[in-house]
Amino acid sequence: MENLYVIKIGGNIVDNPALLTECLAAFAKIKGQAILVHGGGKLATSLAANLGVEQTMVEGRRITDAETLKIVTMVYAGYINKNIVATLQSLKVNAMGLTGADGNLIKAHKRVHASIDYGFVGDVDEINVGLIQKLLAENIRLVIAPITHNGEGQVLNTNADTIAQSIATGLAGSYQVHLIFGFEKEGVLLDVDVPSSLIKHINEPSYQKLKADKVIFEGMVPKIDNAFKALDNGVKSVIIGSAEKMNELINGTTGTTITKT
Repeated sequence: MENLYVIKIGGNIVDNPALLTECLAAFAKIKGQAILVHGGGKLATSLAANLGVEQTMVEGRRITDAETLKIVTMVYAGYINKNIVATLQSLKVNAMGLTGADGNLIKAHKRVHASIDYGFVGDVDEINVGLIQKLLAENIRLVIAPITHNGEGQVLNTNADTIAQSIATGLAGSYQVHLIFGFEKEGVLLDVDVPSSLIKHINEPSYQKLKADKVIFEGMVPKIDNAFKALDNGVKSVIIGSAEKMNELINGTTGTTITKT
């Protein structure tokens, strides 16, 4: 089967124009099929502050009220997504920017939680695999913003790590899928302030211990949870590491490799 790279880049990469350009240059050179999923960055938070819309994060996930939903939809699906697409076009990559609402790409439902009201936050139900396959067959590289829809006219803010995992999982039967989470750190670190403390390999038992010891917490938790879910559903490999070293991540020579055992 043909290789497919599903690459997620975090908000801190989106916030750094030089680093983002470098990362997109590496993405443009990938041999085989590739999909880019991007996070939101600080622009939505700063815009919300300017508009007096208070922001709340719980375990790395944004509580999304009605006003925040307007902001993240404009920023993620508009400004960030189209700037990435335009940069890729300048690199001679025929890219197309999409949200989950476009072409019914990603259907989701409003999150239900026993004790937390996440607001207009979506959990993924379904990926339109057929549409993705058709676009990839036309040598179009997809750039996907973390906005989904519920099929009843409501858009939802959805975790970009989860979207990347869901797309990777959905396509695992048709491609050899390699899922890469690129962010600002070298990978998963024993000490977040010490780059040399990279944990090169994490399996499920070691993850549970690292989480219990609070070495892994907040935003890294959904990232690694999604990594294991991807592996459980046929994804070939999962690596978490520095988007600045995207070429090495693609080659599997840096970052933290996630395995089941």
